Amino acid sequence: MYRRLTLAAAVCLMLVAVNRGDDTRDDAKLIQGTWVPAAAELGGEKLANDHLKAMKLTLQDDKYTATVGSVKDVGTCKLDPAKKPKAMDIVGTEGPNKGKTILAIYELTDDTLKICYAFDGKTRPAEFKATAENKFFLVSWKRQKQK
Repeated sequence: MYRRLTLAAAVCLMLVAVNRGDDTRDDAKLIQGTWVPAAAELGGEKLANDHLKAMKLTLQDDKYTATVGSVKDVGTCKLDPAKKPKAMDIVGTEGPNKGKTILAIYELTDDTLKICYAFDGKTRPAEFKATAENKFFLVSWKRQKQK
């Protein structure tokens, strides 16, 4: 269950179909790259470090690839930075989230990308908070440094 939710979240994470204003283009450019989780909570429970080490998110153009161990989730991500908080719509095209829409909110600051995902496809989080009641997935991603 954690693997599927983690993939969905990672998938959600990322990128942008640029169709709005300058903020969208800026966020779309800044979000590009490879991201690794610094911390994550699912339904209010923190994910173990071993689980975090198995996760990676790559954003390129308007596509994302999220991996958890050997499981790969691929899809598209559309950003809406004009909303408060900023919104993200993620659609899986390959892997465990194929055909699913995940609604999320995001905050991008320097090399940190915070995303809160709602996997039900109906509700968008209003704040960056994952509880047992809302069952949201909250991840703080850090940009992976080039080697």
